Amino acid sequence: MEISIHRPQSLSDTLRGAWHRAADESPDYANPFLSPEFAAGVGRYRGGARVAVLHEGAEAVGFFPYERNSFGVGRAIGLGLSDCQALVHRPGVTWDTGQLLRACGLSVFEFDHLVQEQRQFSRFVTGTFASPVVDLEPGGGSYAEWLRGAYPGLAKTTLKKERRLGRNLGEMRFVFDERDPAMLHRLMEWKSAQYRRTSRMDRFARPWIVNVVDHLFQVREEHFTGVLSVVYAGDRPVAAHFGPRSRTVLAAWFTAYDPELRYYSPGLIMHLRMAHAAGREGVRLMDLGRGDKEYKDWLKTRELRVGEGFASRPHPVATAHRMWRRPVRGLRNTVLAHPRLREPADRLLKTVGALRTSAGTGSGRTASGRVARS
Repeated sequence: MEISIHRPQSLSDTLRGAWHRAADESPDYANPFLSPEFAAGVGRYRGGARVAVLHEGAEAVGFFPYERNSFGVGRAIGLGLSDCQALVHRPGVTWDTGQLLRACGLSVFEFDHLVQEQRQFSRFVTGTFASPVVDLEPGGGSYAEWLRGAYPGLAKTTLKKERRLGRNLGEMRFVFDERDPAMLHRLMEWKSAQYRRTSRMDRFARPWIVNVVDHLFQVREEHFTGVLSVVYAGDRPVAAHFGPRSRTVLAAWFTAYDPELRYYSPGLIMHLRMAHAAGREGVRLMDLGRGDKEYKDWLKTRELRVGEGFASRPHPVATAHRMWRRPVRGLRNTVLAHPRLREPADRLLKTVGALRTSAGTGSGRTASGRVARS
């Protein structure tokens, strides 16, 4: 097995085509986070982004996107953003993990959403977690008819809230593929405010993440499209979502809503509208991503399993990295796995976030760090 290393945004059309063909041959790799377009988008703004290409003779048969720092510590490309990670390969291809890490110049490779199929990494997995998905069916009919058939338990309450919202603000309207970049930035501002309210890390305070999202919004290819969806009441945006889609999979990524309208359950309305529209657009799976959320339990039809861990080879840097990162991950996973710990921790974070938001009111700064105009 020969391995060559490339910058993801510099892959030739031939290699990108080979990557797409490998992904098309297995449903495990249909997720848009496993596409060369996502890797290239991250690579434009992350200097350490690379792709290892596995060759059998003259044929490229495997693609391993990753990021590397100057100490040889590697991580899945877009770690913290990507909800699906893997070495994408043709059926029957095998590799030696130690050889792969050496070729990439890595002592350790950290992952947190590895697809279960990746048996070569199985001995390095420290935990597996549920990743809920929604199987979508093609079909006609109105949104209300679909909702009553697919989610009879939610239909009555959701439709009632939508009707009330429409009466109060104007006719309800849903746009599956909104192309207005100003609406994308509105979504970022809503999401950034949500992170602060709940005392979570504000991803959109990081310029490289804003830049990646802005870039992916512009990508419209056969195998990858950045999709912005918006629910409107009259002319007022109520909720929005941005996520990537492949030909058959839509990844639920960033969802946010106008907090003044939270009593109408706008986030749930958005996901239900999106599932209906995505099925009509040819999407067969909506990936909700790893994590325990009540709305995911309501919407999911089944669960995939994803793994986290550290693939490594004997090296002092690998040992130090595992010793530093594993306790942090272990504590986080323990809290998330136990409701008696998770619920008080969540309440504490929301209280801290409310105090922080109150103290920062009037700063006028948007999610991307720009000063808002009054």
